[in-house]
Amino acid sequence: MTHIRRSAIVPVLAALAALLAAPVLAQPNLRSMYVSVLNEQGAPVPDLGPSDFIVREDNLAREVLRVSPATDPMQVAVLVDNSAAARNDIADIRRALHDFVNLMMTQSDVTGRNEMAITTLADRPTIVADYTTNAAELHKGVDRIFSQPGSGTLLLEGIIEICKGIKAREATRPVIVAVTTEGVEFSDRFHDLVLEPLKSSGAAFHALVVGPMARGTSDAERERGIVLDQGTLLTGGRRDNVLTSMSLPAKLKEVAMELTHQYRVTYAHPQSLIPPERITVSAARPGMTARGVVVKERAEGPRP
Repeated sequence: MTHIRRSAIVPVLAALAALLAAPVLAQPNLRSMYVSVLNEQGAPVPDLGPSDFIVREDNLAREVLRVSPATDPMQVAVLVDNSAAARNDIADIRRALHDFVNLMMTQSDVTGRNEMAITTLADRPTIVADYTTNAAELHKGVDRIFSQPGSGTLLLEGIIEICKGIKAREATRPVIVAVTTEGVEFSDRFHDLVLEPLKSSGAAFHALVVGPMARGTSDAERERGIVLDQGTLLTGGRRDNVLTSMSLPAKLKEVAMELTHQYRVTYAHPQSLIPPERITVSAARPGMTARGVVVKERAEGPRP
């Protein structure tokens, strides 16, 4: 008799366990984005909360659960056009980069220290300062930037190489900042062969271009234009064209202020076998511009 009762209890307990486990399995994962929010003057907006952000996955709104300052250290790769086209701009580029290094390497609210590397692009991508947290080494690298006579730039090749390095280093918060001209592009790459590794790297791509926006007279220059437009848009970055290199110090300062005043926005992501094709973030309030990149990491766990 006792044996019969126990046999009946076992299926009941199994059914109860399955019912209790079902809500846990149905709970969404948590995902995060590094997000910049700027006002109409282009300055970072402080003190925002979950209700100030709208996150969408393939146009489906997701619940924003928490918002906090982004304090994870960045791994910043700076690409510099030092081709013949940049000959008259090198002094301004150096001055802008010295200021940029100072702003990025003295950020006080990060849990760790930002790293930075500087690569020039004339004829071939060349590292003048490898990833380091040492500002003095970066300043030395900036001083080694000279224009190469008779050379063109390889921005697209440089982006591909940097993305390979980001993946190899398993960078947790990668950023690519390109300072380039509208000079001759020597890269023999179609834009999709650049955009794919850029997106998969998880890096936010920011580009400052000296000279009026050009359509490009060669296939390579047209492909570069597509990468500058779509690459910055798809990765939560910015593209700025400045008419003269004298504007570079102010623009690079804006980039530094944006990067050092980002938010980490965490939202609920429902479990699915098919990942979303596009994730976007926007500001709930009028007069604000939000842009961001998804944190490349494993799911953060079930919703609290």
